[in-house]
Amino acid sequence: MYTNEFQKRVRYGETDQMGYLYYGNYPQYYEIGRVEMLRSLGLTYKAMEEEEGILMPVVSMQIRYVRPAHYDELINIRTTLRQMPGRYITFHMELFNEAGKLLNGASVKLCFVDRSTGKTIPAPALLTDKLRPYFEAA
Repeated sequence: MYTNEFQKRVRYGETDQMGYLYYGNYPQYYEIGRVEMLRSLGLTYKAMEEEEGILMPVVSMQIRYVRPAHYDELINIRTTLRQMPGRYITFHMELFNEAGKLLNGASVKLCFVDRSTGKTIPAPALLTDKLRPYFEAA
């Protein structure tokens, strides 16, 4: 299992009339979590797309809203990979408020696509090589 945490403050423009993080903006927080998790491994989406020719479209997303995030709250975005990616990679997301209370949970499934052919491919070695030590039995 591999977990990464990143913090982001809720901006005014992301909220609804009640001062809550608008429900449609949560997927943007998940994207931040995914991007920062890859960065923590020494990888970037940009390099995977431009240098490796690998795209990662979202194929499904399940979201559970527990309690609202409020304007100006510092949100902890926890992103976890529970299993090694194959043709798909599933990110498990949890958003916590400053008091450590769970606000939101989600799972976001993506696939790996070869940009030149448009076909799904197995997870690239540059990713699996970095993740393998976290999934090997001790």
